[in-house]
Amino acid sequence: MPDMHQLSARGCERARRALERVRHARHPLHGWRRWTIIAVQAAVGLFLLFALVNLALWFSIDRSGGPVRQAMWEVEALARSPLDGEQAPDHAFTALYGDVLGAEPDVGEVRDYFEDQSRREEFVLEHVMTQRMLSLNDRLDARVFPSGVYVGLRAMGPDGAPMVYVTRHLAHFMFFPRHAYILVVPEQGEATVFSASVNNKLDEDAEHPNHLRATLQAYDVEAYDFPSSGQAVHLMTRISDEVATDALARLETAAQRLAEAEVTYGVLAPNSNTVIGCLLEDAGVMTRAERSGALLAVRAPGLGADCV
Repeated sequence: MPDMHQLSARGCERARRALERVRHARHPLHGWRRWTIIAVQAAVGLFLLFALVNLALWFSIDRSGGPVRQAMWEVEALARSPLDGEQAPDHAFTALYGDVLGAEPDVGEVRDYFEDQSRREEFVLEHVMTQRMLSLNDRLDARVFPSGVYVGLRAMGPDGAPMVYVTRHLAHFMFFPRHAYILVVPEQGEATVFSASVNNKLDEDAEHPNHLRATLQAYDVEAYDFPSSGQAVHLMTRISDEVATDALARLETAAQRLAEAEVTYGVLAPNSNTVIGCLLEDAGVMTRAERSGALLAVRAPGLGADCV
């Protein structure tokens, strides 16, 4: 009876022979047709790899009601997200939230809903809901959303038709990299978002368009990181239920330091996620080892990179 060493050697030999057959196999097509087929196969393979990784990341998060039910709900939330400048019809809200909030909740009921959701590891804040919150309360503040400090993660994609009807689903479920931001909801006053990105996305007339920049804005439809048709579903984590009195001042100081550093934006790092990761480490929310973990490195590229 062969021992384990012999079985391993035989397996390696079979694998080597299989690779040799693939390397020397005659391709039925030649020239540009052959390379076109190879390019398409590579693109499909890369797409499937991204999809599998994103699926694994998606299942790694605690989902209310089970992953399949939550996935179906998020698909519907993406589909019902209105185009920019349009208002979601009432039946869109009822379809998404009618079973838990009814057709016409008041501000207190919406706040209680999110108070319950924020106890989870991660919860959803999406486009249809934010429109309803603004129609009820004129602004997003502690009357309609629990006070605290949140980290938001969103996909990236265009807002305009017709591409948005395809890209928002692909970006959310297939392409796993996420853009991170910080949302601050004080007990008094409107919510403020700390956003970081490449300069020309935050200011079209920027003198240095490729520099990394951060800004503080009211969390409304004009904000860079507010839910929109192209990035309709945001995943939120409440990192503190208290807002320090100097929280906004510290974020403003961080934005000024970043502007003075004149750092060139990098696709992988340093990028917007790097800025958020460094702020969370400075605040003691996570250690350097935690923000450099493999899962976060894939889910939010650049989060664990060296601070700038």
